[in-house]
Amino acid sequence: MNFTAMNSGAAGDGGTAGDGGAAMASDPDYLVRPAAEDDIEALVSYEIEIAVVSFAAEAVTDPALHRRRIAGALGKAGEITLVAAARRQPGSPLGWAWLSGRTNSLTGERYGNFRSLAVSDVPDRSRIAELLMGAVLTAADEHQMGQLTGKVHAGNLGMRALYRKFGFTATHLTMERRADS
Repeated sequence: MNFTAMNSGAAGDGGTAGDGGAAMASDPDYLVRPAAEDDIEALVSYEIEIAVVSFAAEAVTDPALHRRRIAGALGKAGEITLVAAARRQPGSPLGWAWLSGRTNSLTGERYGNFRSLAVSDVPDRSRIAELLMGAVLTAADEHQMGQLTGKVHAGNLGMRALYRKFGFTATHLTMERRADS
């Protein structure tokens, strides 16, 4: 599979899980809905691909680990877990997004931490990614998250462009040095 992928952060707290009017994303061909247990195997594939895109040879690709993480987030307060699917096949995910509600330990302000956004390599890939991002932003607003953060690999131009299209700006740059460099 080939995806537009992004990954960041860790689990959060507060809010209502996976809702936010996401199923109301209006598109004649696609819908966005809360992720469900029946979606887990497809979501595991997305998470593994995100890990490979983000971390290459260092990616954690253990399906059991990803299955546990996803299963733990579904329905959990503060976890916004959404799936995009074709209206004619609503049970077959074409994309996946995961945003965790967090609280700033210094200010007490709520914010959202993007964990994942991935879309299958299908003809309407960009359109589906935009529907997912729009649904996540709606859910974040409904959960009163005043700020959203996320990480994207420097080489993931598709996700960087999607972020920019939805008003995100580059704020921090992570620098790495490997001992073997």
